[in-house]
Amino acid sequence: MNQKAETECVSVERETQKREADSESEEHLVNAKKSRTESSNSGNAEVGIDHGEKAVTFNIEADVAEDKGSRHTMEDAWVVLLDASVDYPGKLRCAHFAIYDGHGGRLAAEYAQKHLHGNVMSAGLPRELLDVKAAKRAILDGFRKTDESLLQESAEGGWQDGATAVCVWVLGQKVFVANIGDAKAVLARSTIADGSQDHSNGVNVLKAIVLTREHKPIFPQERARIQKAGGVVSSNGRLQGRLEVSRGFGDRQFKKVGFIATPDIHSFDLSGREHFIILGCDGLWGVFGPSDAVDFVQKLLKEGLPVTAVSRRLVREAVRERRCKDNCTAIIIVFKHE
Repeated sequence: MNQKAETECVSVERETQKREADSESEEHLVNAKKSRTESSNSGNAEVGIDHGEKAVTFNIEADVAEDKGSRHTMEDAWVVLLDASVDYPGKLRCAHFAIYDGHGGRLAAEYAQKHLHGNVMSAGLPRELLDVKAAKRAILDGFRKTDESLLQESAEGGWQDGATAVCVWVLGQKVFVANIGDAKAVLARSTIADGSQDHSNGVNVLKAIVLTREHKPIFPQERARIQKAGGVVSSNGRLQGRLEVSRGFGDRQFKKVGFIATPDIHSFDLSGREHFIILGCDGLWGVFGPSDAVDFVQKLLKEGLPVTAVSRRLVREAVRERRCKDNCTAIIIVFKHE
């Protein structure tokens, strides 16, 4: 995985320098097919928000693109689910998006892709009246249950791979972001309050806000926890000299030395100033800084490109122009205000 500096949840990182490598052929770039588990309902969904006197109505549009880069295999998995009401009825709309970045194989990423959302919903993610504490408890419990069952299955199957994760749930007007490892979520928020999508006057500048906190063994908080568990952070900054992340699903051989699947969870209200969220694995963020990515996506959306095309262009830019060698997956979630 790519080495990156630690960032606070609301900090804007400096632009990441372009890497040098042989360019990849355009044929590698695909806008990934939706399976039943990943959900085939990318597109848009209308959500109404009541802010006291004023009701804010907006559509959610989202899509995903992926490219294996120069890697021999694709180890990322993802979920785009605009409406969970089919399998989990409730009055409160629930949309879910996730990227799972596998390492050492794809099995852990695929397992989380298939089971995490269901485990979170089963753990009591609110679907009637929003309870923020209950939602966070459900997400924590869902991560725990997913990792426990994954570890059991991996032990029985004799495989040891793992996966990082970045996940988003949109519950009514509230957005919850959870992550383990080094995949990131970046929010594009307007500097003015009307939430208008029309930037023709050049006044409405979008600010990039990092919603996630990376988990790497070299960071003080993670290092202390690992050492307390009896693990070692080697001189190369890796857990036991091998893992470049300190949290994730799977990796059962490292669970006794401080490798955990407990996510950081951040939540915020949709106020009308939020324009879009970019979810990306570390391959994307290795060649894109948060502000750079927001500017890139904003420009294409202003040109009128659909979200599907924008996600493909973002990944193509990362792999072909900026020489990302790693697997690269990006989900773009757009809030279109009416």
